[in-house]
Amino acid sequence: MLWVTCSSDVASLPERMLALFSTHARDLPWRRTRDPYHIMVSETMLQQTQVDRVIPKYLAFLDAFPTLADLAAAPTAEVIRYWAGLGYNRRAVNLQRSARMIVEQYGAAFPHDVAELRRLPGIGPYTAGAIACFAFNVYAVVLDVNVRRVYSRWLRRQDTTSDVVADAELTAFAQTVIPPKAPSTWHHAVMDLGATICTARKPACSQCHLSDICRSAGTM
Repeated sequence: MLWVTCSSDVASLPERMLALFSTHARDLPWRRTRDPYHIMVSETMLQQTQVDRVIPKYLAFLDAFPTLADLAAAPTAEVIRYWAGLGYNRRAVNLQRSARMIVEQYGAAFPHDVAELRRLPGIGPYTAGAIACFAFNVYAVVLDVNVRRVYSRWLRRQDTTSDVVADAELTAFAQTVIPPKAPSTWHHAVMDLGATICTARKPACSQCHLSDICRSAGTM
């Protein structure tokens, strides 16, 4: 049973979410750019690390390796040195391998297509979709932990904070609500809602602007 009770609920979602984002968006440095290299760096760092820890490392990393070519040409040991503190150094190695592959096989022109992005080392479905969406505004379903949680709570009543709906159903639902002309802004808006209001352990339903049409509001 879907969360929305009538077609008007679905129709109003994009407008309400984008309006909410316009006044409550988190100011994150990787949101100030459409550079796919910068976005690939941020998404790789964010895979296993909290936002607050990533911000200073992201800025320092791009200061050291400002372009895709700079990262591709750098000694790997130097790349890992700037990665220190983020953990999972394999991510840094794969990030550089991806940079080298883009330079060597794509002439330093970043691929736009999700399927092509998934060919890059260490780039899975989420990261490929995120790069395509946030750098090129490609219409793609991007499911991170926050988006999964928000969609799951919207879709049907969740009795515990750990309940999550299967990805296939979340993807089908997402395709009905993502605004075709603003997929990037939409995903940022949903991620912010999950990170600040619809949180994992203590959702602040009383502060949520969408609680009137959320099946899980006040149930956890």
